[in-house]
Amino acid sequence: MPVPQSRGVVARSLLRENAYRAIRDAIVDGTLAPGERLNDGDLAQWLGVSRTPVREALTRLEQAGLVRTKPGRYTIVSTVDVRSVRAAQSVTAAMHELAVREALPNLSAGELDAMREANARFADALRRDDVDAALAADDAFHGIPVIASANHAIRAVLDQFTPVLRRVERMRFSSLSGRGSVAQHERIIALCAAGDVEGAALAVRANWGTLVPLLDAMPAASENEPST
Repeated sequence: MPVPQSRGVVARSLLRENAYRAIRDAIVDGTLAPGERLNDGDLAQWLGVSRTPVREALTRLEQAGLVRTKPGRYTIVSTVDVRSVRAAQSVTAAMHELAVREALPNLSAGELDAMREANARFADALRRDDVDAALAADDAFHGIPVIASANHAIRAVLDQFTPVLRRVERMRFSSLSGRGSVAQHERIIALCAAGDVEGAALAVRANWGTLVPLLDAMPAASENEPST
């Protein structure tokens, strides 16, 4: 299994979470490609950790729909399954809408400024065709109301279902279809600043709904068992 050449990239603290995030990000950005076998020993060597946090990370990634495991036989990176992504998109949109509804009554001027700054970074990243920076800025933008909502259940659900969307979002932000999100973000900010809870919540749901046409254009994926 080819893995990135850098080693020891996971800090000794928070090994489980960091191992999960490192492997998740490698799947999302395509370093670990769909259908690729994952060997926990190779991953542990790459990350500079024992096999235990790697195995725990792979279990979480299977729950998130990013890997498939046949106990005692193989673990592979999942292909993009449109049905699973549709389900994740629906849940994610609902959670972000709920976050705005709960956050907006107490959203501060500083948090609105942070949303503006994140959207400016998002727009700049799109202009430079920097998909990684665009995803990070988009995360930051939507993460502000999520944090402000102080609803840990929302964050837990998003942590589970957002990763499976990231591979599709990479396609969107690498094309012209993603450029419209800048204006949508601006509208969300304006509605939040005006205190329009209903309008802002619906605008957030509509923003996440822009993934649907991309999903409609994708063929249904099938995953065959790897040959032994």
